[in-house]
Amino acid sequence: MNQRPRRNRKSESIRKMVQETNLSVNDFIYPLFIVDGANIKEEISSMPNVFRWSLDLMLKEIESCVNLGINSFVLFPAVDDSLKDKVASYSFQKENFYLKAISKIKTEFPSICLMSDVAMDPYSSDGHDGLVENGKILNDDTLPILSNMSVAQAQAGIDIIGPSDMMDGRIGHIRESLDNAGYENTSIMSYTAKYASAFYGPFRDALDSAPKEGDKKTYQMNPANKKEALIEAELDVLEGADFLMVKPALCYLDIIHQLKNSFETPISAYNVSGEYAMVHAASKNGWLDYNDTFQEALLSIKRAGADVILTYFAKDFAKLNR
Repeated sequence: MNQRPRRNRKSESIRKMVQETNLSVNDFIYPLFIVDGANIKEEISSMPNVFRWSLDLMLKEIESCVNLGINSFVLFPAVDDSLKDKVASYSFQKENFYLKAISKIKTEFPSICLMSDVAMDPYSSDGHDGLVENGKILNDDTLPILSNMSVAQAQAGIDIIGPSDMMDGRIGHIRESLDNAGYENTSIMSYTAKYASAFYGPFRDALDSAPKEGDKKTYQMNPANKKEALIEAELDVLEGADFLMVKPALCYLDIIHQLKNSFETPISAYNVSGEYAMVHAASKNGWLDYNDTFQEALLSIKRAGADVILTYFAKDFAKLNR
């Protein structure tokens, strides 16, 4: 045989030499959950080793992550029900603890990249990403709310706005609002192909943000659809998105690959809470090796074409690979 592919696998040094895909902590954005208060570190029952942090302890957690080489974070607020209303008004009020946390984090760690979450559901008494009226999500009436939220976050110092709502036209509306307010250098990472997935359960536990009625299938994408992701992506690029995100990641590797091959805009993927929880559950039962499994999962996401991966595994990866 003239061709023996196994020759390039015969030793670890040769395998590393010809390895096509490589992971680094620079590929990751680490999600963090923040609550109002002090000295709070609450483990999320469905997400082992993931916590809701008060700002004082979160600053220490960020410092430990930076020492491991993690320099990018996405911040999610767990908001008390007493602060929620139908129009998510708390989301852009000056006394919002989330906005204050952004300012403090960027003051303490000016060189990190901090990404936000833009959607109504953490602040909405209805638990939906958009404005609800008579059981329907009002797309166009939601856009000014999302833009007000985005401008408030930019004023607080956020580096990347993360619209996760899936309303039509929101990227263009937010981009125009940011530019008009003088924040033309604030980036937008659009949740471009966000599917109506069963893998979000633990995240909704973390934020207590599940819809009070109905589901999110009228605005999040049908898991059966692939071509639709191209439509969403083209619109987001035209409207000014700086990154295109696929969410979830592992069941949608084909979508990641499709967007990577179709657009020059950087592609991100969200390795979501349910994907994280499954690995923990299987490893706890002795069915899978935790370290090998999560690293293989992350490798597959990058191999599919993701330039950036939002993942709860980021800190464990950094510890193993420093």
